[in-house]
Amino acid sequence: MVDFSSPEYIQFFRHSSPYINAHRGKTFVLMLSGEAVQDNNFANTIHDIALLNSLGVRLVLVIGARPQIDERLAHSKITCAYYKNIRVTDKNILEIVKDAVGNVRTKTEAMLSMGLANSPMHNARIRVISGNFVTAKPLGVLDGIDFQHTGEVRRVDHEVIHQQLDQGYVVLLNCLGSSPTGEVFNLAAEDVATQTAIALKAEKLIAFGKAQGIYTHSGQLLKAMSPAKAREVIQTQENEEALRLMQSALAACAANVKRSHIISHSIDGALLQELFTRDGSGTLITHAGYEEVRQASIEDIGGVLELIEPLEEQGILVRRSRKQLEREINQFMLIERDGMTIGCASIHPFTDDSAELACFAIHSDYRGQSHGDQLLTFCEEYANSHGIKNLFVLTTRTAHWFLERGFQPAKVADLPEEKQALYNFQRNSKVFVKKLK
Repeated sequence: MVDFSSPEYIQFFRHSSPYINAHRGKTFVLMLSGEAVQDNNFANTIHDIALLNSLGVRLVLVIGARPQIDERLAHSKITCAYYKNIRVTDKNILEIVKDAVGNVRTKTEAMLSMGLANSPMHNARIRVISGNFVTAKPLGVLDGIDFQHTGEVRRVDHEVIHQQLDQGYVVLLNCLGSSPTGEVFNLAAEDVATQTAIALKAEKLIAFGKAQGIYTHSGQLLKAMSPAKAREVIQTQENEEALRLMQSALAACAANVKRSHIISHSIDGALLQELFTRDGSGTLITHAGYEEVRQASIEDIGGVLELIEPLEEQGILVRRSRKQLEREINQFMLIERDGMTIGCASIHPFTDDSAELACFAIHSDYRGQSHGDQLLTFCEEYANSHGIKNLFVLTTRTAHWFLERGFQPAKVADLPEEKQALYNFQRNSKVFVKKLK
């Protein structure tokens, strides 16, 4: 049971408030595969979707039905042909597809309509609407293979969908589309979701898969990627589902959907963690600078203060007044992660081609993740570009960290005369110097 009075819960709630404000009124397209609908966690996912709706997020849900179709085909002892992992849909298979898609849609609508007392859906009053919002066209003949009733998205009626969203509806789409001639086509849910996100100019495309996100070959979860990095990763991706989801994410990003997320349908709370915490739960693909190292500006004072004040109270950093910080803010370099300052350092030049590296700090949640090395490298490159030959640092607690990165022990007498005059003998800081190339 959640302890609502715990410091952890209170901190999470406070830290989620900027995201609540940022997401309100934005359009998100969520792609839930047929596997997500079958998952034991589906009810929790629906509850989280209901929460997003109550927070004012405009939601379009695209529901797939691959495993449900496969089950019905197996039950009917019908063999289905595939080419390049695309189902060939003949007239008989199309009828089975319609049945499976209709069943999944009905189940999803029913779950979104739940309002049982003592449940997360109590009094949610979610209004769901679906319709012929997606126009399809035949995939046609590829390498001599006639895909028959397998199609692709031709057009998404974004104006009508926006009208429904404006009225507070959750729009529910499936993997069937009709042509202007009245034919029905079996579509890939990923295609419907991607083209819908593009047509609506959605803020986010969120795709649910089995895995937590996208992994490297060594098993490391890739928390965030630029589209360029994602294109590199996709070249060696062997997991079929991950490949489909990454292709959708990249297509959306290429068409100016700001952020594409790949998260797990099996992890309870994955959607909320992805949207309301800085580190998320899965993989984010975005053009925007999710994490960047840069020179600070006057707008960054609040974030720097929030980072360094706990360290000042512990005596690790020398106290700085807000006025002093305002005067020196252009000498600060920082690491920003999704709007939060997680690392900072300042470079104070002296007249003898040397500079002090001061106020070096990394947020406690991000230590041991190479952020310190990133920041130090940026500071050294900045100092080099400004003609600084020697970088010195005064520290009471992190001597070994600087030694391991090429700094050499020095004496107070080795410091510039101006700095010697300001040296605080009560702190008894150790001095280290590094010659820059």
